[in-house]
Amino acid sequence: MTVVHSAPRFTSNEGVLDTLSAALGTMLVSAKEEHGEVLLTVARDRVEDALRLLRDGHEYQQLMEIAGVDYPQRPDRFEVCYCLLSLTKNHRIIVKVSTDEATPVPTVTTLWPVAGWYEREVYDMFGVLFAGHPDLRRILTDYGFQGHPFRKDFPLTGYVELRYSEEDKRVVYEPVELAQDLRQFDFMSPWEGAEYVLPGDEKATASAAPAPAPKVDTPKVTEKPADTGAGDKANAEAAKPVAGAPKTTAKDEPGAPAKTDRKVEGDGA
Repeated sequence: MTVVHSAPRFTSNEGVLDTLSAALGTMLVSAKEEHGEVLLTVARDRVEDALRLLRDGHEYQQLMEIAGVDYPQRPDRFEVCYCLLSLTKNHRIIVKVSTDEATPVPTVTTLWPVAGWYEREVYDMFGVLFAGHPDLRRILTDYGFQGHPFRKDFPLTGYVELRYSEEDKRVVYEPVELAQDLRQFDFMSPWEGAEYVLPGDEKATASAAPAPAPKVDTPKVTEKPADTGAGDKANAEAAKPVAGAPKTTAKDEPGAPAKTDRKVEGDGA
């Protein structure tokens, strides 16, 4: 059976970059094709207009994801990536904007209501602000969490810890108290070699000659019966009777009882 569908099974990127770049015009900051994907960077304050044009004019109807990326070395350290899918073309593109810790990005909940959840996640993990969001709150971390996890600018142990207090009969927050001093960990690959001397290495000298290779004996083979102990002599020894074992002959062994058809009372037959 042949299934006919309006959407192609696979759509190439041929011509997509030029078409969308011309359509976005001054809203476009840069455009490129990388790793088999079309990447469009648009101006931050025009992101809503750009996405509306892509949705209504170029059939990228579905917002699949909003993801955040952090580049701490950049002035605008954060990138917000919008992953769009065209159901009619079976094609995907990525639209990106850049921002910093204080400058908000216009919300796109006016285009896709589902963007409310995605923008809350980016705000919670990276601290990116979204102007016009109807309910910009944390969505993954705890209510009293300080900082944003994907920035990685807070102590690994956190600021507070929680426990259940039998005295107060509730969960309480307290400053973190470490049971022991933090140890130093070396994350260098052991295959590259450590820069420090391991315990015991100080006994070795650089000029010491290498130990000689152990001598390997010639492997033993069994090419004839004498090498294994087998042969007529061994068979004769195995045929000798064991001392103290009872001697039996064929005459001493009882035969099988004769078959009988006589009915035995009480056998239920």
